[in-house]
Amino acid sequence: MAVTVLEASERILAHATPLDTEHVSLYDALGRVLAEDVRSPIEHPPWDNSSMDGYAVRADDVRDASEAKPITLRVIETVAAGQRPTAHVSPGVAIRIMTGAPVPTGADSVIRVEDTDGGESTVVIRDARDAMRNVRPRGEDLRVGDVAVPRGTVLGPAHIGVLASVGGASVLVHRRPVVAILVSGDELVDVDQFDAVRRGDRIVSSNSYTISANVRAAGGEPRYLGIAPDDPDRYRGLLEGARGADLLITSGGVSVGAFDFTKDVLRELGAELSLWRVRMRPGAPLGFGMLGTMPWLGLPGNPVSAMVTFELFARPLIRRQRGERAVFQRTIDVRAAEEITLAAPLMHFMRGVIEWPASPNELPSARLTGPQGSGLLTSMARANALLIVPPDRQIVRAGETLRALPLGESALSREHLEL
Repeated sequence: MAVTVLEASERILAHATPLDTEHVSLYDALGRVLAEDVRSPIEHPPWDNSSMDGYAVRADDVRDASEAKPITLRVIETVAAGQRPTAHVSPGVAIRIMTGAPVPTGADSVIRVEDTDGGESTVVIRDARDAMRNVRPRGEDLRVGDVAVPRGTVLGPAHIGVLASVGGASVLVHRRPVVAILVSGDELVDVDQFDAVRRGDRIVSSNSYTISANVRAAGGEPRYLGIAPDDPDRYRGLLEGARGADLLITSGGVSVGAFDFTKDVLRELGAELSLWRVRMRPGAPLGFGMLGTMPWLGLPGNPVSAMVTFELFARPLIRRQRGERAVFQRTIDVRAAEEITLAAPLMHFMRGVIEWPASPNELPSARLTGPQGSGLLTSMARANALLIVPPDRQIVRAGETLRALPLGESALSREHLEL
């Protein structure tokens, strides 16, 4: 019996748990998911420091400075970043200081060099705007014991920098899921056998490449098992290569054709199957079950159907396995740029292109990439979003609001970032 998209997602994720952990060098931690809170063993910054190149002074000495009435102070020392001051700022004196250098005692302000004559023995200050400013206090960013980066964080460049600043030379992260990938069909060949395609005898197994690429993009490690012919024994033999993997993804063989035997082979191997069809388009033939402790996800063979179902079901599963907390991509509201008419009362995921408006008060518009056949892979390549049309909306008028699932970086644009 077919289930809804939501029911399918809930069943699949109910069997997904974060994988075990490993320590990795901070240089290798980009994109990994932190498995524990990292707390700061120090105050950061470790001392009051200057946020400007300029002069450390007392605010009381410079409050009346202006172009018309400049103030001259005696410079008693120069402190570069990496050095410590040896003198104290007392009334009438200044210490020349560089960005990041410790602020000397007695000083409560750093006057930027642009508001001075840049002097080395004396300095003329022509503006008081920096009185009581440009001093970054000790512990402003982190105190001892503060959580610097929380568990479950997907580590980006900024997180790497924070971890380095608190001494995290290595970090505990969840292991990347190893995802075994098996594609089936007598008509399929890998791209290195393209001569058979030229002759009209075979077609390239694009799913072998798109699924592997999607696994990498989701943070997993693909283990490609090859193309299984329409032979249960050969299929069973290739499945042996999935031993030790964290997830098995198959493509093809999940429909109702005479050669769609994936279900039977998996059951012979002891799999417990919990769903076999979803009320959606494209991608209705979708299988899920457990082969021992390893989840199995059976994607359709049609290229677009395989990519759409990967986005909806496989990507969240892989994200959960690698320790992420927010496993779903956020959807956005869009305005339909054209009328969309659907034949079946199913949840539809249409390939579309989001176009961002000139005004921040307008919704982005979205148009279809063209014909929506599940074998039209170029329509997926042109798309930067999936437009979500629920079963009760078989006609969407131009101008009506839909939800859209952005796909990859192409869903953003320079104009959007400028809003």
